[in-house]
Amino acid sequence: MAGGGAVVPRMKLGSQGLELSAQGLGCMGMSAAYGPPKPDDEMIHLIHYAIQSGITFLDTSDIYGPHTNEILLSKALKDGVRDKVELATKFGFSSFRMDSQIREVRGDPEYVRAACEASLKRLQLDCIDLYYQHRVDTRVPIEVTMGEMKKLVEEGKVKYAGLSEASASTIRRAHSVHPITAVQLEWSLWSRDVEEDIIPTCRELGIVIVAYSPLGRGFFSYVLNQ
Repeated sequence: MAGGGAVVPRMKLGSQGLELSAQGLGCMGMSAAYGPPKPDDEMIHLIHYAIQSGITFLDTSDIYGPHTNEILLSKALKDGVRDKVELATKFGFSSFRMDSQIREVRGDPEYVRAACEASLKRLQLDCIDLYYQHRVDTRVPIEVTMGEMKKLVEEGKVKYAGLSEASASTIRRAHSVHPITAVQLEWSLWSRDVEEDIIPTCRELGIVIVAYSPLGRGFFSYVLNQ
């Protein structure tokens, strides 16, 4: 039970069989971006409360912190908690500074594999449920990047592949190499441009949209609580 007694339903994500809670918990703000990092013990308590409430879909990335959010989740998922959740993380930014937004995006096979191995080590896991390419490296054909992600799935290090902030044409090309389970993007009351071609493409291909910042990066929830 959660949120005033409302039951958090479960749903299938995409057409490849991944099932999870319809509502997810984005963990970025626990370690980065929205103010200073929060105390680990408080955030672990929050994660456990969410899971007890039926929210089992947890979303992180190697760049949140960087790295510290994945380490936080490794602590929260000890003592059998891992078996109760579906965990998504991401790769793609080989360098990033939250203050100045300096970014370098990589999607070459060597980096894809190295990033996955590093995330598995920080998370203390053998397998990632949903592994996204955080941003598309325009210097590397998406078919090449997805070829390496496909190998990670075949090796059992990743269960399902996803993309974040990809164009409709990129999604189609990636999906032709290996099934894309989910596309993550910003979709809210004031961010609707994805409805023109990305949403229809995903519906056609059986790919589920994971919408981040659906309440306008906190704006609408803040207004409603005033």
